[in-house]
Amino acid sequence: MAAAAELSLLEKSLGLSKGNKYSAQGERQIPVLQTNNGPSLRGLTTIAAHLVKQANKEYLLGSTAEEKAIVQQWLEYRVTQIDGHSSKNDIHTLLKDLNSYLEDKVYLTGYNFTLADILLYYGLHRFIVDLTVQEKEKYLNVSRWFCHIQHYPGIRQHLSSVVFIKNRLYTNSH
Repeated sequence: MAAAAELSLLEKSLGLSKGNKYSAQGERQIPVLQTNNGPSLRGLTTIAAHLVKQANKEYLLGSTAEEKAIVQQWLEYRVTQIDGHSSKNDIHTLLKDLNSYLEDKVYLTGYNFTLADILLYYGLHRFIVDLTVQEKEKYLNVSRWFCHIQHYPGIRQHLSSVVFIKNRLYTNSH
């Protein structure tokens, strides 16, 4: 998914009116937002943080110094590790690491939903949607987290819902 599309989804989930125009710059298609009264903003995480502040939802950036640092860490991870990686081996390595990290956590920062969860969800969606049932079971903590985030109000929007439950049909043998 292009960064401009993600930023539009984020705007909508934050309850902002669609007034921003995004463009992409350079070979890596870095998103650019031209602000009304200042210089243009560049980069997915910079623009996303700006939108969160614009919507007066700063709690999504973390509430403590440690939580803010963890949010920044995961935003950086999103841009440096997930974006631009498309080989199946790269993705499985990322999912394995993320699965271990999420073992004792509800959200990326622990117990609070943040911008990091939103942007990681958007960044991983294109990969998670293609996983087999067995692969989803292999990355059980990622699957749990992903399923939770996709059901968070206003986040998934038009993105396809990823099914994590394997339904089994049993015959009644009385």
